[in-house]
Amino acid sequence: MSVRRRFTIFLLILLVLIPSGLGCTTFVVTKEASEDGSTFVGHSNDGFGPGLVANKIRQDMVSFRHIPAKNHPEGALRPVVYDPNSGGEFLGEGAASVTETVIIGEIPQVTHTYAYITGSYGIINEHQLMTGECTDYAKIHPAAEKGKRIFYSSELSNIALERCKTAKEAVVLIGELIDTYGYYGTGETLIFADPSDAWVIEMCGGTPGGTGGYWAAQQINPGEIFVAANEFRIRELSEDNPQQIFSTTIKEDAQAMGWWNPEDGDPDWAQVFGIGEYSHPYYSQSRVWRIFDRLAPSIGLSPYVEGPFSKAYPFSIRPDTPVNITTALSIFRDHYEGTVFDLTAPPAGGPFGDPYRVWGQYDLHDAPYEGQLKPGSWPRPISTDPCGYSYVCQGRSNLPGPIGGVCWLGLSSPAETCYVPFYAGVYHLPAPYLHGSHWEFDLNTAFWPYELLQNYVRLMYSTMIPEIQAEQNRIEGAAIANQTEIEAKALELYQTSEPSAREFLTAYTNEMAMNTLNDWKALMGRMIVTYRNGNFNDVQNKTITNIGYPDWWYEYARYQYGPRIYDLQGLQETPGVRYVGEEVNGTGDLLSYIRSHQT
Repeated sequence: MSVRRRFTIFLLILLVLIPSGLGCTTFVVTKEASEDGSTFVGHSNDGFGPGLVANKIRQDMVSFRHIPAKNHPEGALRPVVYDPNSGGEFLGEGAASVTETVIIGEIPQVTHTYAYITGSYGIINEHQLMTGECTDYAKIHPAAEKGKRIFYSSELSNIALERCKTAKEAVVLIGELIDTYGYYGTGETLIFADPSDAWVIEMCGGTPGGTGGYWAAQQINPGEIFVAANEFRIRELSEDNPQQIFSTTIKEDAQAMGWWNPEDGDPDWAQVFGIGEYSHPYYSQSRVWRIFDRLAPSIGLSPYVEGPFSKAYPFSIRPDTPVNITTALSIFRDHYEGTVFDLTAPPAGGPFGDPYRVWGQYDLHDAPYEGQLKPGSWPRPISTDPCGYSYVCQGRSNLPGPIGGVCWLGLSSPAETCYVPFYAGVYHLPAPYLHGSHWEFDLNTAFWPYELLQNYVRLMYSTMIPEIQAEQNRIEGAAIANQTEIEAKALELYQTSEPSAREFLTAYTNEMAMNTLNDWKALMGRMIVTYRNGNFNDVQNKTITNIGYPDWWYEYARYQYGPRIYDLQGLQETPGVRYVGEEVNGTGDLLSYIRSHQT
């Protein structure tokens, strides 16, 4: 059997192992593209289930850890843990179940590792190295195996934060680790950015010998933004491009597997090693289009493309207006409002513009095959209801690492969450952020107050979401407004005592996180009482107002054919009855009146 044939079969077998909770959006705004010289890195973690958080398998991926800086003895080894959320099973003796923490390999430890904050992937370290992630479909999703393939992107992101200060250092290190120790699981995109530079590294497994892996990295142009959404974004690879570095065996192996011919020119990374979008057309590319179009509408990008490997959207773009933190946070709160993909639009959005959908079998993350024609799918929004958490990291070169680095973190769906600043220099995180699960209701965790309100607001979304947005603006606006003062105090302390500055930032971060959590619980209670039973319940005045449905919904739902006269059968047999939205004082044969005046 040919190498190409063996790997095709291997792909089809392993695709069924890919968890359905994968599907993230990630972006970076370079410092030259921002309003105040900040670098921003965004990531939405749109999945749940057992996963790796800080070297242990957790029940769910809505928990976070602060890993302190450490010194290590000469000759120490750093364990590498298998990630059950990788989409690649664990082969061989000692194979792990999804609930076990199993060390799959070890690598030499460095003498000193940096402090960082991590979730199901690394987030930010004390030197303002920031990272974001999204999962991609590759041609091969190999299983993990000791001695052959011990790395998935989750551990790679953590190790980079432990050992690196700059984005370039991070992608070089990851490439070396993949080459040396092998890669398993799904294809992946990782963004790394520091206050002055930003790189993207994409990776997958599947070498002919079963070891190692493939990776390609590209620098993002200063002054531009980059977006990835579950599809490889790096295209032609050239040794002459000073902004690229990639595996040395890419061309040789791609040719051997029949995926690329030198006569075709430089290999197109996304097309040679990837299989395109998740699930259905536009699953990935519509999110890239939406963020580009929001930040640079002058380019006039079309929402429509010709296929899964379209080049209609450039690798990165320059925004029309410099991006600030408020705009960066708003990127994740989008449901394509006002566009051809608008999820709030009728009739599917319902009477109150609910942007979320109950997923059917054709909305899931199965890999589409060429020529597959599904009955249809819902557009995949940027803010999606399976989201466990999202964040925008902020890095600034004019401040020391512990002060300049901030992770604005929100739980549950971005459109309904509230982002809280977590400074990179903290010593620990508040207790509600250390534990969380989709499977166990607990209002003492950070996740559930946000998740409960996100679910409740869907009952009357267009009526209720303005109150959530007002609270977002109040809390986030105050945190942004206070940044200058808080950081000035921290900097004053830092100049004489770095530990004192870190303690100050830890106290401030934890207080903000807890106050916001309590505010959200209070908001949740107010919303439940105020909109109980679909009415507006004015608590202060003790009055109840019926909200009702919009006129178009009454028409769409055939409300006008309901019990309004006693000759209900005759009414229901009358075609074209309109909903007129007004009361009439009729006499005589009311059915005849309706037929004469309301059809």
